[in-house]
Amino acid sequence: MRGDELQKGALLARALVRTTIARYQTNQVSPRSLKFRKNIHGKPEVDWQQIEDWHPQQLHFNISHTESLVACGVTTHNPIGIDIEEKERKIKHSISSFAKRYFSQQEVQLLSSISDPEIQRQEFIKLWTLKEAYVKALGRGFSGSPFKTFTIRSVAASKEGIHLSESSSSENSDIVVESLEDSANHTGDWRFALLELAGSHYAAICSKKYCADKYKSHPMKMSVWRTIPLVEDEYVSGTDSVIAVGGLM
Repeated sequence: MRGDELQKGALLARALVRTTIARYQTNQVSPRSLKFRKNIHGKPEVDWQQIEDWHPQQLHFNISHTESLVACGVTTHNPIGIDIEEKERKIKHSISSFAKRYFSQQEVQLLSSISDPEIQRQEFIKLWTLKEAYVKALGRGFSGSPFKTFTIRSVAASKEGIHLSESSSSENSDIVVESLEDSANHTGDWRFALLELAGSHYAAICSKKYCADKYKSHPMKMSVWRTIPLVEDEYVSGTDSVIAVGGLM
């Protein structure tokens, strides 16, 4: 990679992935021992078969970059996608024209109905972040799952909200995905969280439900850490650094 900042970001991301996955193993594991491969769409995965002499807890992970923050999401058993965007991200073109190019008709109508430009920009960023997390959870990327082929929306629900920790929860609208090409692949297979990090970023997490009844509501439980790889770890769930935000308007 050309440029010091790009190189620094890539090194931080690699260190973050290795130290995070090693942390969640029951036996002490050297981050150096982890082997990686890419799926047919280019999504990185741990190559568990190439790891000898120990039996690791097989984890799924995904990473996302901005200029000022790198995030790594980790789950057991079920695929995960994560995306982060700066809240102050500027949109070069008009949001309406940008949305018409990439988003579904329902999403375009949602954004067009917002008269306040700043609120419209924030809702656009939330929506983009959620859609990125979904295609990354699928493991296909943007080329394999173009944004126009599915709709992300919120539904009012009386169910439990997102659980940021065992002792902390927040009521939130349910966020669901509806495929416009495959009616069998919608809503019940995936669950979402939308967070505000450190007051400066939106983070969207999408993971596949892992339960017998995929249409039954199960809160997403998570632990959030602020980390400088190999230097510092701080548990921030339940603090002002991690806030569950409502779904789309």
